[in-house]
Amino acid sequence: MSVNKVIKRITTSTIKELKAKGEKISMLTAYDYSIAKVLDNAGVEVILVGDSAANVIAGYETTLPITLDQMIYHASSVVRATEHALVLVDLPFGSYQGSADEAFKSAVRMMKESGAHALKLEGGIEIIDNIKKIIAAGIPVCGHLGLTPQSINKFGTFGVRAKEDAEAEKLIADAKALEEAGCFAVVLEKIPAALAKKVTASLSMATIGIGAGDDCDGQVLVVNDFLGLTKDFKPKFVRQYLKLYDEILAAAGQYVKDVKSGNFPNEQEQY
Repeated sequence: MSVNKVIKRITTSTIKELKAKGEKISMLTAYDYSIAKVLDNAGVEVILVGDSAANVIAGYETTLPITLDQMIYHASSVVRATEHALVLVDLPFGSYQGSADEAFKSAVRMMKESGAHALKLEGGIEIIDNIKKIIAAGIPVCGHLGLTPQSINKFGTFGVRAKEDAEAEKLIADAKALEEAGCFAVVLEKIPAALAKKVTASLSMATIGIGAGDDCDGQVLVVNDFLGLTKDFKPKFVRQYLKLYDEILAAAGQYVKDVKSGNFPNEQEQY
């Protein structure tokens, strides 16, 4: 029986239970009411309001430009659409890295103004005090390690992370620190599958993979990639379940023809 049939709302406790039972966790991003409603009805356990909205909604090259106000807007739209899914929201670049007090204020604003259920922050030991202060206030936190897009200028590339021993060991230490701080889950992005398997086995909190292999406790994809809306972007880890770019292109082209020919609207489509 689907977990959505058992309880009305997925919570962080549900995620921990799924990990303990060995049941995989499904996560997709959403940024607006309409898509979030569909994903919620489909039984997706976690809907991530990602700062990837900067890329797929606003057209920026990185996630850095999106603001806290903009993330609150997207998050509140998604929260209003959901009845079952846990709504997890990214805190954007610059809103939590500076100090524990700054992180706390940003987290409180997000929770109060959007209605989010949990927050995701990128980074490990470097921001652990900031994470602890947020969790101490009763706000659930999901970590994010590996390829952390908010640090793309430091990395200089979107390539696979933690291939070398030193970076892999730091990732393991960061994951342990996040768990000890009280995080309920961690996203592992674009790291070797063998490392993700090792990290997953070592943690009691759930791991959510994106380009991190099938041994993670769950998986997440950006919904635009999942739907095939991103025409020229298909990294190895993305599976396109639809090809909406081509379908929308064809439909819009037909609409243009119908309008110009006078075929739309017809007699049944007017008052």
